[in-house]
Amino acid sequence: MIRWPEKYSPERTAVHAHNELDMPVTPEPIWAWLIRADLWSTWYSNARNVVIAGGRHELGPGVTFRWTTFGASLKSRVEEFVPFERLAWTAKGMGIDVYHAWLIEKTPSGCHVLTEENQNGMLARMSATLRPGNMERYHQVWLQNLLVKAKQGYPPPA
Repeated sequence: MIRWPEKYSPERTAVHAHNELDMPVTPEPIWAWLIRADLWSTWYSNARNVVIAGGRHELGPGVTFRWTTFGASLKSRVEEFVPFERLAWTAKGMGIDVYHAWLIEKTPSGCHVLTEENQNGMLARMSATLRPGNMERYHQVWLQNLLVKAKQGYPPPA
């Protein structure tokens, strides 16, 4: 279950997206690709210009990063970081305030990966109205591409 900060709980936000996928791989390579935000754009077309503060290559507790997704320039901060299990960040930009969470649960056949995102703000409401289901479609692509990368092994050394 996602641990929503009160401000971002689904009943308090304008937009909610939920995606999940069973993956026949262990959590370790999933986690390795997920925290290598500097490589997202190489396998997820909706993430661009990802720059992690301090020249880092991986996300970690409290780490901030800038990036572009869904055409919006965002500044994000990692809010939850439990290796191989939980990752969540806030993302703020003009007209949008987001909480995006990932949950990885080990299963007998690999793992189950859940990602949910809640949004507030004028841009979030407008996007949901003009492009309904768009976030869910892209997040499913993110999950599917994450599986492809994890099946190939681990990301290259930073």
